[in-house]
Amino acid sequence: MMALGLELKRRGHDPVIATAAFYADKITEAGLGFHAIRPNLTPADRELLRHAMDERHGPERLVRGVMMPAVRNTYEDLTRGLNDADILLGADLVYAAPVAAEVMKLPWIAVTMAPLSFFSRHDPPVLPPAPWLAKLARVSKPAYAAIVRFGQWSARPWARPVYELRRELGLSRGLEPLFEARTKADALLGMFSPLVGPPQPDWPANAKATGFAFYDRHVPMTNDLRRFLDAGDPPIVFTLGSAAVFDPGEFYRESARAAARLRQRAVLLVGPEPENVPPPSERLFIADYAPFSELFPRAAAIVHQGGIGTTAQALRAGRPMLIIPYSHDQPDNAARMIRLGVGRTIRRRKYSAATAAAALEPLLNDPAYARRAAQAAAQLQHEDGAAAAANEIERIIFRRSAAPARESSAIGSS
Repeated sequence: MMALGLELKRRGHDPVIATAAFYADKITEAGLGFHAIRPNLTPADRELLRHAMDERHGPERLVRGVMMPAVRNTYEDLTRGLNDADILLGADLVYAAPVAAEVMKLPWIAVTMAPLSFFSRHDPPVLPPAPWLAKLARVSKPAYAAIVRFGQWSARPWARPVYELRRELGLSRGLEPLFEARTKADALLGMFSPLVGPPQPDWPANAKATGFAFYDRHVPMTNDLRRFLDAGDPPIVFTLGSAAVFDPGEFYRESARAAARLRQRAVLLVGPEPENVPPPSERLFIADYAPFSELFPRAAAIVHQGGIGTTAQALRAGRPMLIIPYSHDQPDNAARMIRLGVGRTIRRRKYSAATAAAALEPLLNDPAYARRAAQAAAQLQHEDGAAAAANEIERIIFRRSAAPARESSAIGSS
């Protein structure tokens, strides 16, 4: 969203990112407008993050337990910040966005970050609660589609707060909020590369894959890390992204042991409040953060949790990857990297120094992985997800305006 906001600003618009108050400083320091919406989710709530990252029940806990109970607050906050807006973008979890857009009579764009969310029977995703469904799709697409529809029907009670809000506002019941509402948005942007999720015949008619949008420029790489990288062979980089990092278990200790087994240097990105982290050494660098766009191209391989942002950065760097998925879209992203031939995966509960070292050895030594990773990186060089998304936004704004001028965009994210 920050990459998209900066692209819109470059074109003369006034983008505003509406999200949790925790991110206010990061957004305003980049020169973008900010508007706080609830719930104010923060990385400090480790218990919530652990529940949300649970392999089987994480998605339900996040949607049903956190986002839906706050939908009325989110709606109130959005409508207070949309008085001068021309268009509203709503990410997957912002279920109040289409309601706010309808009341304010604004065009709205639905945004999704990972191909899993399309539940295509032609490109079946790996779903954490039922990984066997992807295998069923290869045998019978109709059977797969029927089971997915039943699962979506079963989740309909989760959306009760949205129906209640619409009734209080005097609106019709509307489309089912979890899966159907976005199909009637002015556009549905899949902000990921077609390399990862190519468009499918059963995507909604308003859907388009824009390519990845990259932003991680707010904190530069430290001089100490630069010196470590310059002092020897490319290291293995171990990271758990922005959410799983708060529930690492023994990931960092086992990762350091795996690197030692392979006689490889390593960088551990451990987050702002690290847990179970081994001491640094001459061959092991510990950092709370480093910009992936600077660090990943200097890695021998990248071990990560499979979040779509981290996966995109690893692809752009052209480095083989080992993925330890937690929940949500991460197992599906891992499966897609395997199909591309650029990575391998280990289930979280089976991750150890021994399993990591065994999985990393071919990634480091088989040139086919490096060759395919370089080919993927070359393809991404021809994509600009922020520019493609901005083109769609401008197309809708200008279509609605008889006299296009300086516009204002409100972006809702979670």
